[in-house]
Amino acid sequence: MTDEMLRAPAEVKYAEELDWLESVDDAPKPFSWRLSPRMVRLFVLGSEPSDGLDREISQKWFGDRSFVERSIVTLASDRGLLLIGDPGTGKSWLAELLSAAICRNSTLVVQGTAGTTEDHIKYSWNVSMVIAKGQSRESMIPSPIMTAMERGVIGRFEELTRSTSDVQDALISILSEKYVSIPELDDDNIVFAQPGFSIIATANSRDRGVNDLSSALKRRFNFVRIPVVTNKRSEAEIVRFRTTELLRRHQMELEVPPTLLDILLQSFADLRAAAASATSDDERLESALSTAEQIGVLEDAILHSRFFGDNTLRAGTLAGSLVGSLARRAPEDLAILNKFWHGVVEPRSKKDTGAPWAEFLEGGREAIAKLS
Repeated sequence: MTDEMLRAPAEVKYAEELDWLESVDDAPKPFSWRLSPRMVRLFVLGSEPSDGLDREISQKWFGDRSFVERSIVTLASDRGLLLIGDPGTGKSWLAELLSAAICRNSTLVVQGTAGTTEDHIKYSWNVSMVIAKGQSRESMIPSPIMTAMERGVIGRFEELTRSTSDVQDALISILSEKYVSIPELDDDNIVFAQPGFSIIATANSRDRGVNDLSSALKRRFNFVRIPVVTNKRSEAEIVRFRTTELLRRHQMELEVPPTLLDILLQSFADLRAAAASATSDDERLESALSTAEQIGVLEDAILHSRFFGDNTLRAGTLAGSLVGSLARRAPEDLAILNKFWHGVVEPRSKKDTGAPWAEFLEGGREAIAKLS
């Protein structure tokens, strides 16, 4: 089934693993949860020998276990969960994994934008059915959040701070009252949330000031802040995990040399250090320099090597992908990258002759010259 989808949701992709965990899980479960809190944590973070399982459970989210545990406890307490952090820190992936483990459905999602309306979190109407038969529950189109309420499962709200205050106010009522009124109907005009319903929302910490959350809405959520991964070992594990998935999805056999992965990790670490010491936004790349963007750079380089190269990942191709992915503003970002290449990459190429820094240096210079 997963072969027929461009991207299978977590509950489909890991269905066999979830089935097995459910079959051996005899611990108490909150509400209508499919797995106990301990098994939810195992599904997300992977198993260890001390867990005493008969099989290994793969790690799917890489980060501090305390963030996962607090998220699970929040959902078990019937409160909303708000995952907040910089772009690319894995907020949406964690929300998807939690939903998949708890209720085997991670697809009841509302995407927050400036155009999101109350209808997107409550309900709308099938106009042709209303014209033919009038307004009724049959002609009503429930939102993903209302569907989650009726089924007693998890609803997700992506980029909450990008939605307007009207939408956020409507969400306050749902989180506090746990029902939605349908004033257009005379009978059967209230949808009550069933046990197990909750909302996992995500918010980009860089969106502060776009549509700040009201104090009332903040009180309805428990906040879990997801930091940018800066530990090289953890970041390398994430990049390897995602790269393996990428190669499997594209049915590709291509080796990612450890030296090139080290160059990618070091380059991002150096760029983050430069951004931290910058005194103005003009001296910082527009990119958040997140782990997700590293994965994007590597994916671009791998696919370029596959389709336009000799199926061998090279340092020059990686450098070109990094420049192409991070140079979003001209001339600001190009000037920053040019300074980085001369001030950081060039000295490394002279010092570390055992790694392909020289080829990385030339590849980056060529890419910057073409974009300048």
